[in-house]
Amino acid sequence: MPKKLLWAGVGLLVVLPIVAVLVLIKLAQFNAMAQAGEQQQMPPEPVNMIEVREERWQPVIRAVGSVVAVQGALLRIEAEGIVRDISFESGARVEAGNVLLRLDAELEQAQLREALSVAALARLSFRRGQQLRKSGSISRSEFDQVAANLKQSDARVDFFRALINRKTLRAPFTGQLGIRQISRGQFLDKGSAVVSLQSLDPVYVDFSLPQQRLAELSAGLSVTVSSDSYPDQPFAGKVSAFNPEIDAVTRSARAQATLVNPDDRLRPGMFVSVEMQLARSESVLLVPQTAVVHGPGGDAVFVLEEDAQGSDGASSLVVQLRPVRLGVRRGDFVAVTEGLAVDERVVSTGVFKLRPGMAVVIDNRLAPDFKLDPQPGNS
Repeated sequence: MPKKLLWAGVGLLVVLPIVAVLVLIKLAQFNAMAQAGEQQQMPPEPVNMIEVREERWQPVIRAVGSVVAVQGALLRIEAEGIVRDISFESGARVEAGNVLLRLDAELEQAQLREALSVAALARLSFRRGQQLRKSGSISRSEFDQVAANLKQSDARVDFFRALINRKTLRAPFTGQLGIRQISRGQFLDKGSAVVSLQSLDPVYVDFSLPQQRLAELSAGLSVTVSSDSYPDQPFAGKVSAFNPEIDAVTRSARAQATLVNPDDRLRPGMFVSVEMQLARSESVLLVPQTAVVHGPGGDAVFVLEEDAQGSDGASSLVVQLRPVRLGVRRGDFVAVTEGLAVDERVVSTGVFKLRPGMAVVIDNRLAPDFKLDPQPGNS
């Protein structure tokens, strides 16, 4: 037993120095790796750059509005009766004067024929009376009675013709019909709704502006209308009228714009967004909307700055995050009201991968072409 302990002690004396040497070697390697990592520099990040530009453009006032038909009505019948003939289909386009509906008018037709025969007899009597009056065979009062009978019979003919005409519904103007609300053989009371008729080209857009904008409102100002139904298709028009008075409840002025609508895409009652361009112009600083970093602390952009802190003393580019205050947006650009100056260089795309103080290099080979009036392709 003592002999085994002796050999174990000898073994420990041999192994421990070897382990200690290995540990020291590894520690030296780790220390060298750490020092190399501290001295290593990441390569600069390639970024798209654009210079802050100054433009003059017309300020825009934004509002919400509703589409209104220039002519629109719910057509109603002016007489009562049974529907005998329907001459239209739901959703059809009709011209002014087209017959849409006829009610049963057999009784009125018979009464008209009777009135025509009475009128014919009264006209014959009137002609005879004229001849007798010339010869003095009848008195003036008798001739006046004959003339009055003719007028009365003609008026009765006109009455029945008007009554028959009221039983015929015609399109009062050119437009597009809605869904019909009657059926053949149905009895209709006077004033019953038949179908909606709307004239869709051009259309009006009604919108309101706060009273502070009243001095800037005038007829002829250009407006651009957009709808969530057609997000990539703006509609152009002009202010055509506005109320001279201010609404006493909302303290706003109501305006109306007229827009061409050849494809009938804008429909009455549709909710739309309105941008009205003012007549004056102003200078603004522009950056692409993709250059803006939106954060909890507000909006900011990455500005390129010269950095001379390199080990070789050569200057390089770094990015710094600068808070800005934004204005109106137009096309691919947004106006900057505070925080930037003309010709300063900012990162235009890919700002999500940057951090303040990061070294960058400018590479605009794949930079997008930003426009104030982009024209997206038709979808």
